[in-house]
Amino acid sequence: MKTNYLNNRDLLKEIHLSKNTYCSFIDPEKDHQYDIILLSLDEINNNTIQQAKQNRITRILKEEAIQLTIEEILDTDLVFRVSTWEHIPLLPPKIAKPLKKKSKKNDNINRFFEEIVQDEEPEEIDESIGIIDAPIGTCKADHIRINFPPFFHYRLNINGEPILVGKSHWHGDLDTGEYCKTHGMLTENLALMIMKLAEKYSMKGNWRNYSYREEMEGQAVLQLCQVALQFDESKSSNPFAFFTTIGRNSFLRILNIEKTNQELRDNLLIQAGVDPSYSCSQRNSSFGDE
Repeated sequence: MKTNYLNNRDLLKEIHLSKNTYCSFIDPEKDHQYDIILLSLDEINNNTIQQAKQNRITRILKEEAIQLTIEEILDTDLVFRVSTWEHIPLLPPKIAKPLKKKSKKNDNINRFFEEIVQDEEPEEIDESIGIIDAPIGTCKADHIRINFPPFFHYRLNINGEPILVGKSHWHGDLDTGEYCKTHGMLTENLALMIMKLAEKYSMKGNWRNYSYREEMEGQAVLQLCQVALQFDESKSSNPFAFFTTIGRNSFLRILNIEKTNQELRDNLLIQAGVDPSYSCSQRNSSFGDE
């Protein structure tokens, strides 16, 4: 019987626990487990509340084998994870480089084109296009790089108003604390899962006979540890495929590097008048000509 050494449920659990080490909550026991992931607070409505209740029922049934009904779950018990970059610091402004002294020739050319532009009449704007003068918003490209998408956790009070109960990449109290992205870590179980996945993948038939298989495995473990928490639960529930794809790309990267080094070594051997390796393409082609 085939043994399933890793599954998506265990991976999701360990990813969630690892992300929690980078977060702060008012009540770590109750506020860490979200019921639904939303893009903004405006999405909290009757439909998303019902969906969150259904998600909680499904999760409790899998974890504790307890059957609940929607009526038994209160709105105030739900936890909403809202994706936001509000508390992530912005990138520092770029320092402008000193302008190089332009030659007289370039000044004359620029002045010539400026005169042409000034003489031209401005083009009329087609109002049918529907240009909107929207304010420039803050996107994730404007913020510093972090290890996983940031979020806030909210609960509903008795009046149905959202209350902030948790922040990612935060250290200390929600009001007096500060942003921090280095105080968390991967859980021990997640690290063991990553090592086991890389080991199992390296034993596949198309990889096991390479002499540098251990280097491939080590590179895959390193890459997975760096990007493991980048898995976004709002877009997929299959972290096993996410990890496997990253591991495969790491293996291929080492393979391509080794092939390049081998071709370089064989070319140097041929130039020195020495027989290259058996797998050298130039040697095989010369044997074919004979």
